[in-house]
Parts: sequence; C-alpha cells; structure tokens
Amino acid sequence: MRKTFEVDGYLVEVLLPDLVGHDKRPAAFVLYLWLWANTHAAGRTAAFFSYQAMTDRTGLSKSAVQRAVAWLERRQLLRVRKRSATAVPEYTVLTPWLR
Repeated sequence: MRKTFEVDGYLVEVLLPDLVGHDKRPAAFVLYLWLWANTHAAGRTAAFFSYQAMTDRTGLSKSAVQRAVAWLERRQLLRVRKRSATAVPEYTVLTPWLR
C-alpha cells in the first residue's frame, strides 16, 4: 500500500527555489523532502537512517547524501544525533517556518 501525504506548501513555494535555485543544492532538497516525508508526514518527529538506506531510497550517491546532510545542518533544517561514533544517526527534520 502506498503512503499518501500532503506536502507543506512552504516546501515547494519557498524551500525548493531556495535550495535548488539559490544554493545550487538540489540533492539537499531531495533529501530534505524524503526525510520530511518519513518523519513529519508519517507523524514522527525523528527517525534513524543509515547513509546506505538514504542512498537506496533517494537514488542519490553516498557522497551527495553526506554533502546534503552537512548543508541541511548548516542551514538549520536538520538535526543529526548519534549515540556513539558507530551508531546509526537519528535525524530530526526542522521546520523553522512553523514557529
């Protein structure tokens, strides 16, 4: 069964042109949208994903995912926490426009 969800208008109207057009980081937008769909749209605030899972599910390369994660953290759109150096990270998708 396919998941369906409503996309927040801000993602398409503001974040898409900002990340893709202004920042020239389309992979960051793809990853943010995928993470958002797997957290907020699924009724969760955070989720655990390995780089391998993110690359398999988004079609992005591992290096593109790593760069996107770093960029989203820098833009304060994503919080990443690891319980240990080898643990799978917990990703919290931040939505600062909803404050």
